[in-house]
Order: sequence, then C-alpha cells, then structure tokens
Amino acid sequence: MANAICVLNGHFSVFGVVLFKMDITGCVIVKGEFTGLPPGKHGLHIHSFGDLTNGWISAGPHYNPDNEIHGAPEENKRHAGDLGNVEVDEDGLAKLDMKVQHFHLTGVHSVIGRSLVIHQNEDDLGKGDNEESLTTGNTGEGLAWGVIGICQSDILDETLEEKSN
Repeated sequence: MANAICVLNGHFSVFGVVLFKMDITGCVIVKGEFTGLPPGKHGLHIHSFGDLTNGWISAGPHYNPDNEIHGAPEENKRHAGDLGNVEVDEDGLAKLDMKVQHFHLTGVHSVIGRSLVIHQNEDDLGKGDNEESLTTGNTGEGLAWGVIGICQSDILDETLEEKSN
C-alpha cells in the first residue's frame, strides 16, 4: 500500500497537512486539516508539477492526464486533480475527508511529486458561464500550497486513526 503526505503553507499564515492512503479497493483516502484560511469555500486542486519555486504559480495547471474539462470530483468528465472545495469555518479552520478514484499514489496516474493548492475562491466546478470555468473553476490565486511526498506508513496510520476519533 502507498501512503503520501502534503504540508501546505502560504499566505495569511495558512498551515495544513493532508494525508493520502490507498485502500485495498484502489481508492485513495484523503484526509486533512487546515488553519489560517479565510472563512468560506475554497477550491482544492492537485496541480501538475511539484515545482514551487514561484509559489503556486510554478505548480502549473491542474493535474489532467486524460485531457478533460474542469468539473466536480464525482463527475466522470473532470481533471484528475479536481477535488472540489474545502469549507472553512469562522475561526479559519477546515477539515477534509474524502475518497477518490481518479488518481493513485503509484503507477501512471500517481500524484506523488505533484502539488496540492488551496485557492482563494470557491470552485464553480466547471458550471460558470465563461471559458475560465472549464479550466480552473474560477478559483483565483493560490492561498496555500505544498508538494505531495512519500510518507512513512506507520506515522500515517497513527495520524489517520487519531483523525477518525
């Protein structure tokens, strides 16, 4: 089984940790917690590159190996990196807990070495009435970003158990 972690930093003293674990069905469990974000919904995407030399800008476009349009995570037609929105409460805290099938932690569609970005605006999931909606979901600039890397299995398992309680 593969495991990964992404530590996010960015504007506004944002900090977050996202954990990725492949389950026995081949799905990826994605769990995370964030602090320091502005309240509201913010687009969350895996971007093509792990290059953060110029912050989120050098991370490139959304991870899209199948050359699809932007969409919601539950849709068949969407970028592999489209994870929808994360909702932040009035205290700047947010939690993420999802299961995805459209990318993996090993093989051709692995996201290891790519980046994860939390954006300024809510993701319109490709339903906006403009061209930008079909490429970015009109999410605007990045607020926090980090590279997805390989994680030690026992540490990840312990952390996921704590987050489940």
